[in-house]
Amino acid sequence: MASYEKIVLVTRRTRLEELIDRFNTKGQAKFYIEHAGGDFREYEREHDTYHHALDRLRRDLDFGVPRQFIDRGLVPTYTFGRHDLVVTLGQDGLVANVAKYAGEQPIIGVNPDPRRFDGVLLPFLPEETRAIAARVFEDKNIRARAVTLAEVLLEDGQRLVAFNDLFIGTKSHTSARYRLTAGGKREDQSSSGILVSTGAGSTGWMSSVFNMAMGVTAFAGGESAPSLQFEWEDPRLLFAVREPFLSRHSAVSIVAGWIADGDEIRIESLMPAGGVIFSDGIEPDFLAFDAGAVGHVRRADRRAILVVPGG
Repeated sequence: MASYEKIVLVTRRTRLEELIDRFNTKGQAKFYIEHAGGDFREYEREHDTYHHALDRLRRDLDFGVPRQFIDRGLVPTYTFGRHDLVVTLGQDGLVANVAKYAGEQPIIGVNPDPRRFDGVLLPFLPEETRAIAARVFEDKNIRARAVTLAEVLLEDGQRLVAFNDLFIGTKSHTSARYRLTAGGKREDQSSSGILVSTGAGSTGWMSSVFNMAMGVTAFAGGESAPSLQFEWEDPRLLFAVREPFLSRHSAVSIVAGWIADGDEIRIESLMPAGGVIFSDGIEPDFLAFDAGAVGHVRRADRRAILVVPGG
């Protein structure tokens, strides 16, 4: 067990805990849900299942090394060490959030409730976690996937990393105005924003963009192209311009494309206010992207390491 000196278990609050935080007491939360026609027992069952899994991990992950338990809200400010083994207990989004900050430390994604969560990024059950953690500690032929991350670097030095996707646009539903340079071409655009996806994110938000495009094409009588999905390890990124608008001042010749490994797209904001860049759907954690700001989007230098079954 020389390679790892600490276990970091990242958790998230249940929906019941968030309701109690909102309404101050469990009784008031119950009244609100039931008054709205909801089943409060479902929230209780979900809460109990999660904490049953958490209690098991607290017991099973005792290997005689320090253990740190942190809530997902602290992840952006937590410093992960080079000798940390990271375990996440929650939905897929928790893995994506942690992966952006954990460096290249291995992450074991644990599904606390497989009846509720599909768990694409959560390949292990609570009862399997001790055995897989022990194998990681002992470096016994562990199988892991090195997932490509995306990043945007602003010319003022600010940086944001994404596991699934980056969104560049506005924080409202107004049009985003910017100058896009990609593949040797440059044009001013007005759109609902630019989405940049990794392979891990290609089955998520990006897939909905292609679903819309294919549906509109089919409705208009054209032939629909297949949706673009690619592997987690693929070093390329895929970008798409959402709802580009053609006008006297905005063009639509660049609507989608690959960002090859070692290449980038350049985006200059033309928005006086309200421009934002956020990653993985986490809107509160954003970079301001107002007029004068310039962002360079490319593959991040590091990858996320996700432990998977096998080996």
